[in-house]
Amino acid sequence: METAYHILAGNSYTLKNVRLETAFVFDEDGVTATRTGLFCITVSNGKITRVFPNDAPLPHAIDAKGYLMLPAFKDMHVHLDKTLYGLPWQALSPRRRTVRDMIAYEQEIIPTLLKTSTARAEQLISLLQSYGTSFARTHFNVDTTSGLRSLENLQKALDNKQDSFKAELVAFPQHGLYYTDSAPLMKEAAQLENVDFIGGLDPFSIDNGIQKAIDLTVQLAIDHNKGIDIHLHDGGKEGLRTITYLAEQVLQNPQLKGRTFVSHAFVLAQLQSKETEAVAEKLAAAGMGIVSAIPFRGAAMPIPALLKHGVEVLMGNDNVQDYWSTFGTGNMLQKAHLMAELYGWVTEFELSRTLRFATRNILPLNNEGHMQWPKAGDKAALVLVNASCSAEAVSRMSATVAFAHDEGSLYWKS
Repeated sequence: METAYHILAGNSYTLKNVRLETAFVFDEDGVTATRTGLFCITVSNGKITRVFPNDAPLPHAIDAKGYLMLPAFKDMHVHLDKTLYGLPWQALSPRRRTVRDMIAYEQEIIPTLLKTSTARAEQLISLLQSYGTSFARTHFNVDTTSGLRSLENLQKALDNKQDSFKAELVAFPQHGLYYTDSAPLMKEAAQLENVDFIGGLDPFSIDNGIQKAIDLTVQLAIDHNKGIDIHLHDGGKEGLRTITYLAEQVLQNPQLKGRTFVSHAFVLAQLQSKETEAVAEKLAAAGMGIVSAIPFRGAAMPIPALLKHGVEVLMGNDNVQDYWSTFGTGNMLQKAHLMAELYGWVTEFELSRTLRFATRNILPLNNEGHMQWPKAGDKAALVLVNASCSAEAVSRMSATVAFAHDEGSLYWKS
């Protein structure tokens, strides 16, 4: 169960004895350690207003006890609307092996799950917060079984958590745009102000038409000023054709650059190195990102190649203890840790850079070891962890002891 936190301060406060990274330590082999120091941090109305030496007398400041301050964690792919978290244990059934099997199962169970989905979404948000996450990109089902009720229930949970958690919402046709008649519902969802992205699901294997499904998704995004984030599990030439066709549409509609993502994209693990380079270049030219959840079930995703070409790679928990997977923990530091393990990022420098996958690319030190976070004017979205530096936090999945949301209070572990 999630760790209990209590409010220690409102959205204006001062912290003393805050550990911040200040520089890398170099020798002839490169970075060997991370230098840190103790500082005071002043927060006012959700923003960091001052970072200053720790030697000033501050009798009313909150003692951070030397804990390391890091940027708050962001889960960039999760399904808050459908979870079994808070319900009795249930393992996956061996009879449900394909996405279509799962669609049929969802059509059976969603009406029952919706009765308690708001409360369970709140519980899941609390779990994410216990690991230092105060922001998520969450998909919500848009399907002919539930209509827009998943969104309605999820929005209630987000409203109840608005002082400590923020989310951007993806309208997700989990049962296909055309496999079930969900296209009219997606058109309705696209008009809603609280929806940020238009989602999609396997245009080839589920909707039997890459161009038809992508064209509708792109048009909805353009018409309603939304981003795009589609789930793509399809492999082979059709999976690659889906990515290529979507990239072509983005290049023709530049307003979608930087706002278009493909989640999972397992086909990239099937490519030869020259194909990977070509796809990475096209993704970078289109300003398209890849959102991944790890581990990859045996697929060697070319994350390093994507990063080399400047493709934004985001990370999320995806399924947290639900009927799609029971392995999700909600811990973004664990995701960064797994990433480091998979790609052999074991040095001080590499581990420190891997933190980016938990924070959406915000790092305390730049690649040269100069301080770049926190600074006056930054949002006060932060965590305090029991670690000496970010490399240790990633490697040891260090415990979060406090977190602050940029529009709310400072929460401390009870």
